Amino acid sequence: MLQSNGAGFMRDSFWMAKALEQANKAYQLGEVPVGAVITLNDEFIAEGHNQPIKECDPSAHAEMMVIRKAALKLQNYRLVNTTLYVTLEPCLMCVGLLVHARIKRLVFGALDPKSGGVASCIRAFELPFFNHKIDWISGVLEHECGSILKDFFVDKRKARK
Repeated sequence: MLQSNGAGFMRDSFWMAKALEQANKAYQLGEVPVGAVITLNDEFIAEGHNQPIKECDPSAHAEMMVIRKAALKLQNYRLVNTTLYVTLEPCLMCVGLLVHARIKRLVFGALDPKSGGVASCIRAFELPFFNHKIDWISGVLEHECGSILKDFFVDKRKARK
């Protein structure tokens, strides 16, 4: 895990705010509000949000959607030297995707104590058989990233009553 400070913290906060905008889009669609942005050399490449309900696709996580868009835009299935900003800690499926896509750096907001694949439930980046290492940090705009998820599930529970 890397630390983000000074100018790096400001840059990471800026891009995480953009990922939060995507999470808000997911929220408005009734999807679990997770958003993501990919940059290359601190320039915007792609954005995406959770869409498994809309797409009838259990793999349509924010990370999957944004990586697909970035690969098409860059015309390469390897996203070398890119940074992925995502509002929630990636699950194990998405960790595998990040490794296969060759993401250089991961920045995420909130931990996922139920299915986090980076730090919470399993530390998948530490598995010895992965042939690519990803630098990562967590906790960027953590409160905001966690709050949107909490609000979403509160609203869902209220709607069921």
